[in-house]
Amino acid sequence: MRVIFAAAMITMLATTAFAQDHLQQYGEKDKDKSPAEIQADKDTQRAYQRSLNNIPDKGPSDPWGAVRPGDAPKSTSAPTAKPVKTKTKTGAAN
Repeated sequence: MRVIFAAAMITMLATTAFAQDHLQQYGEKDKDKSPAEIQADKDTQRAYQRSLNNIPDKGPSDPWGAVRPGDAPKSTSAPTAKPVKTKTKTGAAN
C-alpha cells in the first residue's frame, strides 16, 4: 500500500513539472514581441518614471532626533563604566 501511495505522489509531482510550457534555455533568443506588447512595455515604463517624479525629495532624516536632547554636548569618548555592587548571600552590599 505504501509503495502505491509513494508512486502516486511521485506521479502527481512529475505531472506538474511536465505541464509547464516551454522554458527558455540558456543562450536561446527571446521570443519576438508584438507591437501591442512593445507599446504596453513603453507605457508601463513611462508610468513608472512619472510615479518616481511624484515622490518629493526628502532631506536627511534623523530617526533618533526626538529621543536625543538638542542641547546635550556631543562626546567622542566612550562612556565610563560604573562599578557594579554585588550582593552576598545575606543580601548586604560589599
